[in-house]
Amino acid sequence: MKYEYEREETSATTKLSYLLIGGGIGAILALLFAPKSGEELRGDIADVTRKGIEKGKETASLVGEKAGDYYEVTRDKAGELYSTAQDKASELYTTAQDKAGEISEKAKSAVSSASNPFSAALEAGKEAYTDEKKRTDTKSIAEGRPSYPIKEGISFDPNEMKKD
Repeated sequence: MKYEYEREETSATTKLSYLLIGGGIGAILALLFAPKSGEELRGDIADVTRKGIEKGKETASLVGEKAGDYYEVTRDKAGELYSTAQDKASELYTTAQDKAGEISEKAKSAVSSASNPFSAALEAGKEAYTDEKKRTDTKSIAEGRPSYPIKEGISFDPNEMKKD
């Protein structure tokens, strides 16, 4: 909203400047075509020129004041934007620092677990041996105990009954 108001003021200032310039040109043309003596005409042109210069100075001072006002508003806005950008950058820096710390910890743990590959391989071998031993022990126990009665003198081998 304030921007539209400023644009209207700028437009009014521009229109006023054009009006003064047009009035000055019209006055000069009126003097040139008026039936006066050369001395009077030169005096009138000098007066109009002086008045035009004074009006130009007034317009320049008005434009300077408006420019100062625009400068103040722009400086305040720039300060606000700078502060906001600085806050956001600080937040992003903190977040990035936290993420970098997490990644660093993960990397350290990965390096420490992989720093001695022989011990890791040895532990994996132990686990595999223990698992295989448990699996084969339970299989042999189940195979070694028949669930039916065996008569004396008859030998029974459950492996003979298996088909390969």
